[in-house]
Amino acid sequence: MKLPFAQIDAFASAPFTGNSAAVMPLDAWLDDAVLQAIAMENNLSETAFLVPDDSDEADYELRWFTPTTEVALCGHATLASGHYLLNANSETDRVVFRTRQAGLLEVRRDGDGYAMALPAYPPEPAEVPGLLEALGIEEAQTLRHASGYDLTVLDSAEAVRAVEPDFRALAQIGDTLNIVTAPGGDTDVVSRVFAPAAGIDEDPVTGSAHCVLTPYWAQRLGREAFAAYQASARGGHVQCGLAGDMVILGGNCVTVIEGAFLLPD
Repeated sequence: MKLPFAQIDAFASAPFTGNSAAVMPLDAWLDDAVLQAIAMENNLSETAFLVPDDSDEADYELRWFTPTTEVALCGHATLASGHYLLNANSETDRVVFRTRQAGLLEVRRDGDGYAMALPAYPPEPAEVPGLLEALGIEEAQTLRHASGYDLTVLDSAEAVRAVEPDFRALAQIGDTLNIVTAPGGDTDVVSRVFAPAAGIDEDPVTGSAHCVLTPYWAQRLGREAFAAYQASARGGHVQCGLAGDMVILGGNCVTVIEGAFLLPD
């Protein structure tokens, strides 16, 4: 069985930057164990699987898998999926995805790039036992969103770049996305994101993390739109906007591989 396959760098304007995602359209859902095995074989932070939606709500169903688990929300693989579909159909300006845990998500054309609507996850101040120690940080403000996001706020972009987590200790805190952020230098906001419990020590550019970062920084900056940079080794720029209970994230994508995944019958 040949399955269409594309590897796409999301939140990237050139190859080898941003965050890579595999996008694989299917005619119908395969067994979950097979989907997980494919994602493990791809060995990217996320593999997105698409199936045509049979309802009036959306164009496609969308699910995301890391090499080790299915996740409730993935932003960069959603952006990559939108790029894949819109790039294949120049007459379409937007695509709507139905997801199992994150509701309806949309990717639309926006100039030379795309705008993506995801749910906003405003974090609340919270003490997270062991978090600062695992991040190697002595003192900082910590916040949490109940859907599985921890936010640590530092004073400077230099402090964010200097963080050296103990990934084993961080994974033991739980299956949460660990975000470290501060005011940026060249951009309004800078961040890094760690997810060792999901099999990803440091994620290159994380759309879902900006579901938390956007409402936090919109309130702190006193404006609903700003520019963010995720300071991983690959790096990626994210345009952030707050629109009610949704965030609007802007970025570009680059397709770097196209082919077929050969699945035994």
